[in-house]
Amino acid sequence: MLQACLNGARTPHQHHHLPVLPEQLAHAAATSITAGAEDLHLHPKTPDGTDTLEAPFVAATLRAVRAAAPGIAVGITTGAWTTPAPGERIATIRTWTVLPDHASVNWHEPGADDLAETLLERGIGIEAGIRSGTDAEEHFLTSPHRAHVLRVLAEVTDRTAKGATTTATALLTRLHPVSAPILLHGESAGAWPVLNLALREGLDTRIGLEDTPHLPDGRVADDNAELVTEAHRLRHTTRERGNRP
Repeated sequence: MLQACLNGARTPHQHHHLPVLPEQLAHAAATSITAGAEDLHLHPKTPDGTDTLEAPFVAATLRAVRAAAPGIAVGITTGAWTTPAPGERIATIRTWTVLPDHASVNWHEPGADDLAETLLERGIGIEAGIRSGTDAEEHFLTSPHRAHVLRVLAEVTDRTAKGATTTATALLTRLHPVSAPILLHGESAGAWPVLNLALREGLDTRIGLEDTPHLPDGRVADDNAELVTEAHRLRHTTRERGNRP
């Protein structure tokens, strides 16, 4: 599965086509799906580009994206930076009037189990965010919700092209007991090397302006669709190589 991560915690100052408003995210979603993405992850934002979990912004964003990309699963963040106090974040999630198909829960952040329980109670799938360089996998592997997640989002935080794949391999080794599907992804200069590793290992992956604004050759991509197009091409190439005698 190839997921498009449309904006992340970035601001419009970091890329000229970073989608912020619901109509911008809808356009980015539609063009990314046309380019080959099969799932969406995004951060609802206020008009100034600040990440938010407030119900009106979540509802407006999800309605716009679903109208532009019908039938495609849409996930959002629940990162601590959106609402630092875990109890307040859970209370905010309980006010949502339009629900995402899935949401990411960062297991290195306080209150992850309670947050996951709230999402499950509301019928929202969970992407278990396990970041390299943290003890997230230890908390997750002992979590009462570890068998109930949609997938594990294995996040490689090494931003160097050379070190990211080594870090990714070590992270996958630590996650070996996990039975859920794994989506492996990197960021910055590590995004494309980790994506190629995920393809070789037959894992789910993702690409988009959240992870990197750059194409493999170093050029700045025009938008999410251009990044997805390249990832889709690489996936096709990897599959062809695997089918050769």
